[in-house]
Formats: sequence, C-alpha cells, structure tokens
Amino acid sequence: QVPLVESGGGSVQAGGSLRLSCATSGYTYINFCMAWFRQAPGKEREGVASIEHYGITTYADSVKGRFTITKDIDKNILYLQMNNLKPEDSDMYYCAAARGYLSCGGRDSYNSWGQGTQVTISS
Repeated sequence: QVPLVESGGGSVQAGGSLRLSCATSGYTYINFCMAWFRQAPGKEREGVASIEHYGITTYADSVKGRFTITKDIDKNILYLQMNNLKPEDSDMYYCAAARGYLSCGGRDSYNSWGQGTQVTISS
C-alpha cells in the first residue's frame, strides 16, 4: 500500500486555482508533521507549506497569501489550496510526512514521500 498519494494537479491559466490532495494511509501519517514540496526539473526540491500536529502552519515566502495548507484528520487527507496561481508555480508537487515528529523541522525529518502531481500554469 502506497502511504501517500497525491491528486488534483493539472493545467490552469495564471490567476486560476487548484486544490491538491494527499491521501494518507492513516493516523500514523496525518497526525505528524506533513508538508508540500515542489520541484522543477534540474532544481532542488523546495518546501512550499507545512502543518504541524497542533495545526501550526508555515509557508514559503513565494506562496504566502496565495496557498493554504490544511488537513482533515477524520479522512486522513492533506490539502493544498492554491489560488492566484502564477507561471512560476509550475512544478511537480510532492506530499511528505515526517513520521514521529509532531513539529516540522528540516527536510531530513521527512521520511515518507508521495509520487507527485504535476501543476502547470500558463500565462
């Protein structure tokens, strides 16, 4: 069973919105720190947003005010609502979990990753 499965990616025009979902295998993922990362070909994977066990959220400066990370503990799903999308948001988006960590730390703490979902924004 794949522990993290992303969905919701696609192609939209600049200014549009998308909502990414990450279905998890259960409480052993959703109750710990979880995050969204993105990566373009040839570039490093960068953190987009994270949410801790108690709901504290953190965002990259480039997405603040446009993206919102939430989680549904009952459904074991992590979301990323992306509004006012820009062409530079075009990337492969990955869901990640830091199992065993209630707070979110460095990238090394993320020990489970999804396969990714592609987001393409046209100008």
